[in-house]
Amino acid sequence: MLEFERTWWNHDEPKDVLIRARFQCSPDEYHAELNKLLEQPEAMEHDPLVVRRLARHRVRRRRARLDTGTQAQGGAHA
Repeated sequence: MLEFERTWWNHDEPKDVLIRARFQCSPDEYHAELNKLLEQPEAMEHDPLVVRRLARHRVRRRRARLDTGTQAQGGAHA
């Protein structure tokens, strides 16, 4: 999975198509497994640059979801 995350954009197909073809699962299932993998110390040992990049993206997505949810509820987020 880490190798795939390092290289998927070199292909002409969209990422979700590549995920289905290579891993035989839905993108949601893939990302759930990827998130589990990112928590494993072995992943950091194997490819620290990719793991750190993916972790940063994960934090940004979570913040964006929280900000969107707070705004939708009428609250302010500082």
